[in-house]
Amino acid sequence: MKPVDSTHRPSRRELFDRARNHTARALGPAPAAPTRHHIAGRVTHMRDTGRPRGGASPKTLPTPPPAAIIALTRLGFGPRPGDVATFNGLAGNDPQRLQIWVDQQLDPASINDGDCDARITASGFTTLNKSLAQLWQDHVTSNPPWSVRLQPYYEVERATLLRAAWSRRQLLEVLTDFWHNHFNVYGPDSWAAPVWSHWDRAVIRGNALGNFRNMLGQVAQHPAMLYYLDNYTSTNAGPNENWARELFELQTLGTDHYMGVMQQSQVPPGPGGVPIAYVDDDVFEATRCFTGWTFDFDTGLFAYRSDWHDVFQKTVLGTYIDDHQPALFDGNTVLDVVAAHPGTARHISTKLVRRLIGDNPDPAVIDAAAAVFEAEAAAPDQLAQVVRTIVLHPSFLMTWGDKIKRPLEIVSSAIRAADGRFSYAVDDGDTGTLLWRYDQAGQPLFAWRAPNGFPDHKDDWQSATPRVMAWRLVNWLIDVRDPGNIHRLNVLGQTPAATRTANELADFWINRILGRPMPAVERHEIVEFMAQGHNPDFALPLDSDADTRDRLRSMVGLIFMSPSFLWR
Repeated sequence: MKPVDSTHRPSRRELFDRARNHTARALGPAPAAPTRHHIAGRVTHMRDTGRPRGGASPKTLPTPPPAAIIALTRLGFGPRPGDVATFNGLAGNDPQRLQIWVDQQLDPASINDGDCDARITASGFTTLNKSLAQLWQDHVTSNPPWSVRLQPYYEVERATLLRAAWSRRQLLEVLTDFWHNHFNVYGPDSWAAPVWSHWDRAVIRGNALGNFRNMLGQVAQHPAMLYYLDNYTSTNAGPNENWARELFELQTLGTDHYMGVMQQSQVPPGPGGVPIAYVDDDVFEATRCFTGWTFDFDTGLFAYRSDWHDVFQKTVLGTYIDDHQPALFDGNTVLDVVAAHPGTARHISTKLVRRLIGDNPDPAVIDAAAAVFEAEAAAPDQLAQVVRTIVLHPSFLMTWGDKIKRPLEIVSSAIRAADGRFSYAVDDGDTGTLLWRYDQAGQPLFAWRAPNGFPDHKDDWQSATPRVMAWRLVNWLIDVRDPGNIHRLNVLGQTPAATRTANELADFWINRILGRPMPAVERHEIVEFMAQGHNPDFALPLDSDADTRDRLRSMVGLIFMSPSFLWR
């Protein structure tokens, strides 16, 4: 292995300035809208501490819809035409249907995803399956243009939206999004972007249903994380605690299991004598364990620098590590200890329950999930078992409206419901514009700067900015046309010829988008908008009047921003 390059590397500030000045949004022709790289120099409008919120559930929540809607909306990105009927045909009652569907989804390799795969192939992506070494050679050491350096990041963005809209492996896509946020890395960075397809494919997607300790080990040694949290610079002469701090605070035990500056010996023991929480000294000691964990700037591969490593004894969470251990022993011991800690089981389970059920879940679900997390710590499908425990708990089908859709879910579920036809190809200018407009809604893919990931609480997404920008986005979706002048969401073409009154049009598209009736007060607004003060049972001149056709498209946009569509 070649020695680690010790020459000057650009600072993050320098790299952010370069990104801010870059003007090519897509790999192909630039879209008509302003280029999206301006986001690299701005401050995201939302900020979350990553700490759980307290407080009681709202006094009233909407009545839960059928199991098909709950499963396809919370464990996927919403139903496509025919998905509800397929789900309902799995068994004779909702709990049985849910169990069959979940078991299918937890075995994604058994699901034929040929249509999605064909769309990915047709999109012209070239970096999604490159090895880490090949990515580094093609997008770093060859000194390519800036757009080529960031090409893997760009392609994963597009592939993520494509899979959300077209993949039949919906639960895998939801969990991939979850783990990207849990192990958050700022993607449009000069050193993360070139390896982003490997980070997404091998580390996040590849372990989303696997074993947490295995995932944690791959995270700790990947150049994207090593650079993002600065461990690549951590030496015995200058230890950097950024990685160790976030390992404890965000990625494993969480802040609920943090006892500040207390002495290690004063932390109460739990089962087996393991300290119930971590303190600052555990972070400092773990930092010493990871000194010398870096990567080779010539190859992009993980590198261990023994001359940088602090070889003396350490104690982390009650585990004593003797001095002068073999290479990687100290760091791997820390990963073993934190992955097996009961606090990690509870922290991870709480986040998964919050993502898959609601912000104020039944504590019994978390207890059950944490018990499985601990009991199956060595299982290759540990995380799949935890997810199964969560979504088959009775409270899963009893909870609705304790979450709302974030921008990724809004745009993906709208495209799925209306059978939107975006190509996602690298030279598709409309898709570049879609990404630019999507970013304005506040959830640019893989571009949350802080290590805590995008917030996952309902109240974070109910402010004016994400609501207004999401509304603008769905109305753009309704209006945009492909190069053949056909609407990407072809509302008129999918409306039955005999459906022409305001009542009929509203009911057809409400059922098409929601898969169920809309509450009367919401439906009334939709019908009134379509009728424009006229008798809602009069046939409208949809075939001959451009204004009526435009109003129909706008009506569909209103349904996309209705409370019923936004509940999760």
